[in-house]
Amino acid sequence: MWRREICVTIKTELQGKANRHLWMQAKGWDDMAASGEPMIIDRANGISVTDIEGNTWLDVNGGYSSVNIGYGRKQMADVVKNQMLELSYYPEQTTTFPNALLAEKLAEITPGDLSRVWPVSGGSEANEIAVRMARAYHVRRGDKGRYKIISRYGSYHGATSGVAWLGRPASLGLNQYEPGPLGMIYASQPNPFSCSWGGKSPSECAVLCAQDIENLIIQNGPDTIAAIIGEPITSSLGAVVPGQEYWPIVREICDRYGILLIDDEVVCGFGRTGRMFGIEHFGVTPDIMTLAKGLGSSYVPIGATIVSTKVADAFAGKENIFYAALTAGGHPVSTASALENINIIEQEDLVEASAVKGRYFIEKLNGLSDKHSVIGDVRGIGLLVAIELVGEFTIDDEDLGGWLVNTFKKNGLLLRTLSSRVIQMSPPLCVTETEIDFIIDALDATLTKLSSHTSKV
Repeated sequence: MWRREICVTIKTELQGKANRHLWMQAKGWDDMAASGEPMIIDRANGISVTDIEGNTWLDVNGGYSSVNIGYGRKQMADVVKNQMLELSYYPEQTTTFPNALLAEKLAEITPGDLSRVWPVSGGSEANEIAVRMARAYHVRRGDKGRYKIISRYGSYHGATSGVAWLGRPASLGLNQYEPGPLGMIYASQPNPFSCSWGGKSPSECAVLCAQDIENLIIQNGPDTIAAIIGEPITSSLGAVVPGQEYWPIVREICDRYGILLIDDEVVCGFGRTGRMFGIEHFGVTPDIMTLAKGLGSSYVPIGATIVSTKVADAFAGKENIFYAALTAGGHPVSTASALENINIIEQEDLVEASAVKGRYFIEKLNGLSDKHSVIGDVRGIGLLVAIELVGEFTIDDEDLGGWLVNTFKKNGLLLRTLSSRVIQMSPPLCVTETEIDFIIDALDATLTKLSSHTSKV
């Protein structure tokens, strides 16, 4: 009893410090103070996290869809410690053993001729660098008018100023930061559940949405477009898997008009979708690929931008430098950690585990859909899966997301929603079938409770 009382006291003190001084993401400090937050996480293992009072939940989002190998890997901590003791940083215009090895490893495991790596410290930076590289590539080829970037409505590619406008996601409240950067063009999402162009099947929606991209290119002038950027499976809208035709057609369109294809694998990479990289499901090689999250499983911040030989060659030659110095890019501790993370993924065959457990997860979600009419769609691939709710509820939409999150928590899950009706799940790739069953049971209990809030009108 005395230990719990001490923990409660410490928790209250820490929450007070956080609410007085910490600017957290996505929720205001007044709201957190009123609801007894923020939660103080004290330790974690596998897919479970435990707060300072000893309460444990399953982290169904896996951090920010980023803890691919799971929490609590001692060998990761050992690698970080040993690298810090051996070499904590490095002089300007030099590199290190782990940095060189990681670049080689990424060139080895990424598709096609992706072969030259620009190290960064996270996904936003990776996409910033990708956009800058695309524009700089065209300048070096004499196409100085190519500066426009095509993204898809609702996509998320980062929070920094240059990439926040890609996809123009509603969650970022971008109207506060107007005016945005020049050259942003928005295409439709190939979402089979709610196709903007009325497609009645995944294939039909894929073709129509790819055609939308070509129409935008023609309308804006092909010689003004630098690149098209997209996630192979759109995580920001809840595991939206396009029809199989979509990415091959987009690749053909890029080749036809001399446009670079940027593949954002920040979420989809490193086994998340049941392949090492999400784009591999579609047999397409991009010109630029961006990496983060699963690259290091969030043990240490790291990201990377890797480009094809064609793109890299435009920057070859004397004094043909791409200037973008990043202090933490290629940090020896981060790169050593990433190498060990990839080693764990390969040694434990977590990519195949993601594919197998993902099929099991989808099967269970489909069973849940048969039971609960409020589930309008079950979608996803690998361990990036989602359900989308439909119908009318007595709970206002603006409050529904919070109600769901709180009810999930009472049922043993830490699980956030995308908007109020999309519930995306991206647990660590080491999740077991028993843990998936627990998640399904908790979802079942939550949706059963929600059914009492279903509008009769």
